[in-house]
Amino acid sequence: MKARVHVMLKNGVLDPQGEAVRHALGAMGFDQVKGVRQGKVIDLELADGATEADVTRMCEKLLANTVIERFEIELI
Repeated sequence: MKARVHVMLKNGVLDPQGEAVRHALGAMGFDQVKGVRQGKVIDLELADGATEADVTRMCEKLLANTVIERFEIELI
């Protein structure tokens, strides 16, 4: 089984990387971009018998900082 984990900052948490990207896009003439949220994608290749609950525990313990980040798991 494979899983893709999308990790993003929670709403209301400042995103300096996203703001830097938005500023750079504006400097390049892409004025239509009003906001950017930066995140990360983690692809996992899992052993037989692994479950979505296992991936959730991985996210809660290591892959995401659940105080400021949210995550979504996509089984692929």
